[in-house]
Amino acid sequence: MNRNEARKKIWAELRKVAKPDSRFHWDFAEFIADYEGSDKGAQLIRNLEVYKKAQVIFITPDNNMEKLREFTLKDRKTLLTTTYGINRGFQAIYPGDVPKGKEELAINLDGMEKFMKPISLKEIKEKLGKVDMLVTGASAITPSGVRFGKGHGYFDLEWAMLWEIQTVNPETPVIAVGHDCQVVNIDIETTPFDTIVDYIVTPTRVVKTDTERPKPTSGVIWEKLEKGMMENIPPLEELYELKRQ
Repeated sequence: MNRNEARKKIWAELRKVAKPDSRFHWDFAEFIADYEGSDKGAQLIRNLEVYKKAQVIFITPDNNMEKLREFTLKDRKTLLTTTYGINRGFQAIYPGDVPKGKEELAINLDGMEKFMKPISLKEIKEKLGKVDMLVTGASAITPSGVRFGKGHGYFDLEWAMLWEIQTVNPETPVIAVGHDCQVVNIDIETTPFDTIVDYIVTPTRVVKTDTERPKPTSGVIWEKLEKGMMENIPPLEELYELKRQ
C-alpha cells in the first residue's frame, strides 16, 4: 500500500473520532487533527522518563498537542516549535514566558502567538545547545516506527535542520502521537529521510517501536526540496548560507 492510499483509508476512520479544525474543517491533508482522548495521551508522555529528564522539547504545531504543550509550560521546560508550514521558522517559549494560570491561553495555536519568540538555527545551537526530545503528530504510524504526515515532509525537514546544526543525534528520542486508529500494521515503503520514531503514544497506550532502522543522518537533501520551500522557509535559507560560509 502506498502512502496516499494509506492516508485515505486512515482518514476515513479518523473522521469518526476527530475534531474539526476552525480553518481546514475536515481536510486532513492540511492539518493534523485533534481527537477525543488526546489529553490522556499527553499524560502518558508526561509520565515517561524521557519527558521528565528533558529540558528542551520540540513539539510540532499540531492540534492534538494542546495538552502536551500545556504540560511542557507548567513543568517549566523550553518549548521549541515551528509555525504552520515552517513559514516563519522556529519559535521558542521559555520557562517563565507564560504567566502562571495563563497556560491554557498559550497552548492553542492562536494563543501561542502571544508568547512565542522567533529563534534562528544559530541561536538554537548557541542558546539551547541540544534538543532533548521531539514529539510529532502523524497521519499514520506503523509499529516498526515509520510515521508519515500530511504529505509535505515538514517533520523530516525539521529533524534534518536540527541534525545539521548538531542539536539532535541518533539517540534523541522521537515520539509520534496519534489516535489508536492511526496506528496501522502495514508494509509501507520507506525513504532514507524518513525520521523513524522511538515511541508511539495514543490515548490508551505507549508503544516502544520494534525497529532497528536508524534515524536520518544525511541532513537536508537539497535536491529533494519541493518547489518554493527555500523561499518560504527562513531557516532553510539560513542553513544554506551557513553551509556556504
